[in-house]
Amino acid sequence: MSRPPTDIDAFRAAALQCPLPSAVELIGEKWAFLLLRGALNGLQHFEEFQAGLGIARNILSDRLAKLVAGGILARTPDPGDRRKVVYSLTSKGEELLPVVLALRQWAENWGHGRQEIVLVDRRDGRPVRPISVLGEDGRELSLHDLTWATRAADEAEAKHS
Repeated sequence: MSRPPTDIDAFRAAALQCPLPSAVELIGEKWAFLLLRGALNGLQHFEEFQAGLGIARNILSDRLAKLVAGGILARTPDPGDRRKVVYSLTSKGEELLPVVLALRQWAENWGHGRQEIVLVDRRDGRPVRPISVLGEDGRELSLHDLTWATRAADEAEAKHS
């Protein structure tokens, strides 16, 4: 006789299907994050990443290949020097900007303190706002305002609104 599913069973089932572990596997390691940060800041060549991060060449080569294989970076010949390669962010890689920025903001608040260099809006030179979770109506939400729901239930609710 089987027992009825409990909340912990539902949690376990959802955890096994969660996309977070595969994302962390791809970008959650120190060097991968620093390479992503470098790419977000305009680094493009192997030598730039190597000099800018002081990373060993074999580790750099491995991590760049992993980010290319994961679709975060694209690897193309340098049009100015065919002996070189350009590593550029893909759309998938560019969409990691809020993730990197949120983690940096969290680290400033809870770890390393405020940094002298801040990310600003190119148009007006003003710092970007802290990353937050927003409701569909633009309200800032906290953990206590949130709950998980199936996508089908969420879409059905949206149709009735």
